[in-house]
Amino acid sequence: MAKESEIKLLGTIASSYVNRVQFALNLKSINYEYIEEDLANKSKLLLKSNPVHKRVPVLLHGDESICESQVTLEYLDDIQPDSHPLLPSAPLDRANCRFWASYIDTKFFPLYDEMRRTRRQAGKEAIKGQMMEATRLLEEALIKSSNGKAYFGGDEIGYLDVMLGSCIRWMKYIDDLNDFDTFDEIRVPELGKWAKNISSHEALISATPNKETLDVFYAGANAHRPPYDD
Repeated sequence: MAKESEIKLLGTIASSYVNRVQFALNLKSINYEYIEEDLANKSKLLLKSNPVHKRVPVLLHGDESICESQVTLEYLDDIQPDSHPLLPSAPLDRANCRFWASYIDTKFFPLYDEMRRTRRQAGKEAIKGQMMEATRLLEEALIKSSNGKAYFGGDEIGYLDVMLGSCIRWMKYIDDLNDFDTFDEIRVPELGKWAKNISSHEALISATPNKETLDVFYAGANAHRPPYDD
């Protein structure tokens, strides 16, 4: 088991990728020191800890650094296997989790940055169509994975719940700006119920930014680049 004093997390408060690591740390009841990074003026510690990509999140465990949010979630599962395990035990189920996790990060969540950058209404409507198709696929994945329970992980929050749930504040924020509802309960009823369940979970609430914080970071993203690293 990791000693509490050994765990530190380099991040920025409005990063969904950082938030997912915080979410997992909360679920596993791991105390840690959080160190806020200014991505416009990255610290020597960050540059030393992640010399390849130079981005957050970075988990510091003693003298070692673990980079990339998905890698970090699996690392936390490895060092704390008996405290709220995230990945299922069956190899096929683990493979399916990793597949959909990759889909969320490479296909689904980037649509929200595309929506942010798109100015023409016709372009926005096309992106909304892609979002609807993506949520249809995620609805099917949820039904298959959950076995009729509340979460992708079943009765307990699992790996995909952390992956997707950590993005939920940003998705809702972009939705509100563009007259859209990602988790519309008429169109994707199971995913809509899932979103309500996970949004009210204390481990997620304490790991994600409020609207005022998102306002500040969104303004910066529009001026420069999206404020979510990884």
